[in-house]
Amino acid sequence: MTLVAVSKTKPTDVIEEAFEAGQLAFGENYAQEAIDKAAAITGAKVKWHFIGPVQSNKTRALAAGMDWIHTVDRPKIALRLNEQRPNNMLPLNVCVQVNISREPSKAGLLPEDLNDFLPLFDDLPNLRVRGLMAIPAPASTVAAQRQPFRELRQLFESSKANYPALDTLSMGMSADLEAAVAEGATMVRIGTDIFGPR
Repeated sequence: MTLVAVSKTKPTDVIEEAFEAGQLAFGENYAQEAIDKAAAITGAKVKWHFIGPVQSNKTRALAAGMDWIHTVDRPKIALRLNEQRPNNMLPLNVCVQVNISREPSKAGLLPEDLNDFLPLFDDLPNLRVRGLMAIPAPASTVAAQRQPFRELRQLFESSKANYPALDTLSMGMSADLEAAVAEGATMVRIGTDIFGPR
């Protein structure tokens, strides 16, 4: 299990304090903030995860500055990230964002579109597709929280039949952490419970 400490809006000294305490993975939602912080806090052990929407005009900076991008859901974005990842860097780790709750206002592929989307990565050598990510609709009970995470896990397991290298289920935030872990999350994205309210 990997804990991604979501540090958006938090100053670098707070992030450095967390790093000194042993936290290695940090997540950011805004491209420019992510790039600035990654440039300020460097080191082989620090891993930067971008977990916000990827805009076309930010792909070059993100491709060069991030270790992970969790929100790939369009061919155009995947192609740009692949093209713009520097050749002297390891492939960029990516997760495909799935709109598991089918919310019209949410980003992400619909579950039924995933099988057609994954083959795109076969021809993108500068990207390494690692797994799936989702931000389900809020729910008031743990049982209700678990249902979309269970659906994402089932989708992940069925995808592994053709893509056995998939190893990451990025799901769960401060409000639904327990439900995500119970359904098999391998990576959780926690902000408030680590850094406090924004």
